[in-house]
Amino acid sequence: MFDARVCNATNTEITDESDFFSDKSINWDAHRIGWVIAGSMAILTIIISAYSVCQHARHYHRPAEQRQIIRIILMPPVYAVISFFSYRFFRAFTYYQLVETVYEAFAIGAFLFLLVQYIGNAPASQRQILASAPKRSVPFPFCFWRYRPSKPYFLHAIKWLVLQYCIFRPLITIVGIICEANHVLCATQYSVYFAQVYLEAIDFIVFSLALYGLMVFYTVTKIHLKGQSPLAKFLTIKGIVFFTFYQGFVFSILEKHGIIKGSLYWTPTNVSEGLQALCTTIEMVVFSIVMIFSFSAESYKAMKPGQTTSGWRSFLNSQNYSDFLFEAYISLCFFKDYASRKPYTRSTSKQAKATGLDFEQAYAWADSSVPAEEPAAVHDDKAFRLGYIHSKMGSVADSHQP
Repeated sequence: MFDARVCNATNTEITDESDFFSDKSINWDAHRIGWVIAGSMAILTIIISAYSVCQHARHYHRPAEQRQIIRIILMPPVYAVISFFSYRFFRAFTYYQLVETVYEAFAIGAFLFLLVQYIGNAPASQRQILASAPKRSVPFPFCFWRYRPSKPYFLHAIKWLVLQYCIFRPLITIVGIICEANHVLCATQYSVYFAQVYLEAIDFIVFSLALYGLMVFYTVTKIHLKGQSPLAKFLTIKGIVFFTFYQGFVFSILEKHGIIKGSLYWTPTNVSEGLQALCTTIEMVVFSIVMIFSFSAESYKAMKPGQTTSGWRSFLNSQNYSDFLFEAYISLCFFKDYASRKPYTRSTSKQAKATGLDFEQAYAWADSSVPAEEPAAVHDDKAFRLGYIHSKMGSVADSHQP
């Protein structure tokens, strides 16, 4: 009889003590064949993705765009490697699965920043694009609300909707690991007596907000994103999540109906999770190939033919995620000032100049690097970023150029 207060064991009490090699030969049972397949697929995924990353790193002419692209391209090898280890060390599958989902959050965050760079590589040009967008209704299911993309808060709100997932998803993983270590997670069933159902509910909410933010931004800027294939790029990212989620769902159904059976050393849950991990390593090979075309480096090569950049330095630059923290901090600062009804959070540049409001004077900062066509208005993102951080922290480097 099912008891919601009891979490069914996912591992057998006895373990397989045999080695991969025995008497100078390989124990070719089904599980070890899976080792070889999963390991080979993970290595192949790494090789393909490394090629794609190198193409961008060696032609790193648009760092603001390409650092986000490299982060996204790394999604298949990250999933493949973690899936291999979750197959090899199947008793710790839940821990690996919790860690794996963290990178999805960073990939989605990188995708948003990539779209922002596509509409304009400077705050002034981004603002100009958004200023041309008419007032519109919020997408379903909140169609009764209307908003203006030209308002100063719009881009900050979109960024925060996505970046909150990059913050909460790692926290959910940390809490999940702690709960699993203390045997109160119970990842195989949804019960109000265990933590899994609550963590899943929180994850669903923050993930939905991130997707909603992306959807709103896409509906506003899709005309200006033509030629960049944003939908194809996004489907490539979500395809990874889609396959990993639904194949896990299918295997769990097969397990519950007794089609997937256990053995002496593996419970039905172990076998189900192992098949899921094995399939993921195979699928990541396909997605790594797709990303070569979805996130091609050819356009960047054509910018400066024959010129290359330092591959390692470019790669290390792309792995500096301080820009995520920086953008999250800036958005929080903006909304703090918005709640305080600071004029620059509501005024347009013309209104600001007419009323004598000047952001640079307010924060005692003038950015001499801003070209003449980028006026440092009261709500200028670039002035706001540099001025606010300068006043709070002393100074900050605006450029992450390698």
